[in-house]
Amino acid sequence: MLRVLSFGLLLFLLGASSATDHIIASFSNLQPGEGIRGWEPLRLGRAPETRYTTVRDEGTTVVRATASKSASGMIRRIRIDTDQTPILTWRWKIAGVIPNGNVTRRDGDDYPARIYVTFDYDPANLSFGDRVTYRALRALGYRELPVRAINYIWANRASETSPVPNPYTDWVQMIPVESGPSRAGQWRTETRDVAADYRRVFGEEPPPISGIAIMTDADNTEGAATAYYGDIRMRSR
Repeated sequence: MLRVLSFGLLLFLLGASSATDHIIASFSNLQPGEGIRGWEPLRLGRAPETRYTTVRDEGTTVVRATASKSASGMIRRIRIDTDQTPILTWRWKIAGVIPNGNVTRRDGDDYPARIYVTFDYDPANLSFGDRVTYRALRALGYRELPVRAINYIWANRASETSPVPNPYTDWVQMIPVESGPSRAGQWRTETRDVAADYRRVFGEEPPPISGIAIMTDADNTEGAATAYYGDIRMRSR
């Protein structure tokens, strides 16, 4: 009887520990050439779209992103409380960096790979000047522009290792996770504490996550990039 109770308690604890886990992307369960169910295009501006396809790589189905003077992502709309589920893990690989990419310049704001995390931030909390900017951008058609977002990037230069604001807007903060070409062609597994990163770069408590996207872009440099994305998950500490 004690053994049965102990086993039941173990199952309960395992269930409790995984209750707040979120499988953001299970690309490995797809077949090559199959559509990415549950994800939708993320378009920023009027650049041509990056191409996203499911392919087999090293025995596992992943998403291959191919950019040629293009910029768009694929996003999963999902609401996640970072108080309960702050840890983001993912796998990615790049074919190479973008030679003219530069994290501090608008004409260099391209990356072979990004994990793009958007937050459900109320625009009413913006400063007066930022509210004016927000309304103007909405009027110009930038419906997908987030008010708060973190981009986990594979930076193009080995020296780019510190978080910086996006060169277009400090509403988006860039956090290099990998930098430079030395690990190009290698699968890398990454883990980040999203809640801690948000506090670090924005200096405030994080609102809930509203979406997680993959993105490969090369429009500002008029270059090209190829990246591969594996499964993505969020879990408790």
